[in-house]
Amino acid sequence: MIAAAMVAMPALVRSEDAPGKNPPAATEPAAAPPEKTMPETPTDVATAPADAVKTESGLASKVLKAGTGDKKPTAADTVTVHYSGWTTDGKMFDSSVSRGEPASFPLGGVIAGWTEGLQLMVVGEKRRFWIPEDLAYGPVVAGSGRPGGMLCFDVELLGIKEAPKPPADTEKTAGGVAYKITKEGAGEKPGSDQVITFHFTAKTMDGQVVQDSRTQPAPPSVPLDKLPPELGEIIAGMKTGEQRQCWLPEPQAPGGFIVADIELVSFKAAPPAPAVPDDVATAPADAKKTESGIAHKLLTAGTGKENPKAADTVKVHYSGWTTDGKMFDSSVTRGEPAEFPLGGVIKGWTEGVQLMVVGEKRRFWIPEGLAYGPVVPGSGRPGGMLVFDIELLEIVR
Repeated sequence: MIAAAMVAMPALVRSEDAPGKNPPAATEPAAAPPEKTMPETPTDVATAPADAVKTESGLASKVLKAGTGDKKPTAADTVTVHYSGWTTDGKMFDSSVSRGEPASFPLGGVIAGWTEGLQLMVVGEKRRFWIPEDLAYGPVVAGSGRPGGMLCFDVELLGIKEAPKPPADTEKTAGGVAYKITKEGAGEKPGSDQVITFHFTAKTMDGQVVQDSRTQPAPPSVPLDKLPPELGEIIAGMKTGEQRQCWLPEPQAPGGFIVADIELVSFKAAPPAPAVPDDVATAPADAKKTESGIAHKLLTAGTGKENPKAADTVKVHYSGWTTDGKMFDSSVTRGEPAEFPLGGVIKGWTEGVQLMVVGEKRRFWIPEGLAYGPVVPGSGRPGGMLVFDIELLEIVR
């Protein structure tokens, strides 16, 4: 479990299920959509031809039809397109053309190859892309339900709806984050080594609430230097009691920003970080292992008599490390225990904490399949096997 101050927005729309029934108004007249038909498999589907243009990321493309527009979309804009996609063996896995309906979606909310590639296009243009697996859905994984490996797409850009922008009268941080002070605070500002407690409401640019700390039992507390850089910069400039509205860049959100109303409740010195376990890289020989693959070792015996169930709410102190010894989260350094429904966290926690009694402290080595999955650069989440020290303080129920 990561006690992140603000949860990153997930990819909102995939290219294969982007809604297209109500295309947004385009900044330029949209071309008439093609009639419903079954696209032909490209003869060069297996590999990009010699005359294709390749970007630094490895994305290859070739213009099939010149466009009529003069503007290119940004990652924050919403686009309307017709497209078809094939695996390199010529199998078509998705097509808005065959459905007879164009698709509309925020450009920052799809696979990286689409986000990059469509920013090369103008309205009316049709282009073929060869997208390497690291910019698409990853390698071929049997039974995953998603196409893997390099993918080939034909994409026609029909329209662009420009994203709304922050108001012109905002101030900006040194890093360029727009904000307005809505209530003045008092006193000193927090230092980078302190734990801050704050309330926030996060909305999309069209006003949809995606997260609200006031619906939680208590406001979040987190070391200031563990916040996302843009949010940390905003809060570092605030005083206790101050409230700000800010526009945090988030390409995957509709409009490209999260509008956050933030109140700095308090801040305090951070407790010292727990020492990195000597056996963080691999479970020792005396660790026990469950059938699912979780290794665990008792550090401190408990005083309780019963184990929590998956349906219970528990209160714990914990610290988590990747196997290279990097601590990515800790309730100990925040000086506040975490409370949560045991069935609402990663599988390794749900299973592992049920082995414990109140007062017990245990170390877990949780394989990636029971944690957050493999290492994915830029995802903002720890990957691979994770190591946690967990102390069960209370079964709240």
